[in-house]
Amino acid sequence: MQKIFSQEVRFKREDGTEYPEWEERGFGTTVLIERGGSPRPIKQYITDGEGYNWVKIGDAPEYGNYITHTSEKIKKSGLNKTRQVFKGDLILSNSMSFGKPYIMAIDGCIHDGWLLIRNNQNNYNLTFLCYLLGTDYMLKQYKSLAGGSTVNNLNKDLVSMTTVYVPCLEEQQKIADFLSAYDEAISYAKQELDKWKELKKGLLQQMFV
Repeated sequence: MQKIFSQEVRFKREDGTEYPEWEERGFGTTVLIERGGSPRPIKQYITDGEGYNWVKIGDAPEYGNYITHTSEKIKKSGLNKTRQVFKGDLILSNSMSFGKPYIMAIDGCIHDGWLLIRNNQNNYNLTFLCYLLGTDYMLKQYKSLAGGSTVNNLNKDLVSMTTVYVPCLEEQQKIADFLSAYDEAISYAKQELDKWKELKKGLLQQMFV
């Protein structure tokens, strides 16, 4: 990822020709960025019945880029006090110690611990953008723009001020496909490792009974 996003490694078209040079852009000019919101006290808005998906950090997968479900829902009466997000939106934790972006695969609502990043100008392949926002390059910019402040939370203005280098959409797609294949391999390997751990646990129990 470091070599790809530093452009040390470049992809080519199927006919072997080069893609155009990456463009430097102010990130805030290319997307819509908004902060989430929380109805309070939140317990009064949580429902076991019909409601809107309430996205929490715990709903984010350990591996993969998509939010596919939530453990809680909020009532319709809480909508005017939160931020709705929709399929295809990205959300980013506003904590610098976390800061991993995710793509919404469902509609829902986010609290003020998340930032909404909406590709409203269609400048990005969503998977590419998700990987880009998770790079060390972006994290270093956040810390630099914070100016040594002890505040460790991201905000709309700080993320908007970052600079990104962006390839054409066709090269974005190739990068997204390439990195997604790695993630799928990692996820599969983890599942296999978990199976072996369970097998070992079962064998140990049988051996020492």
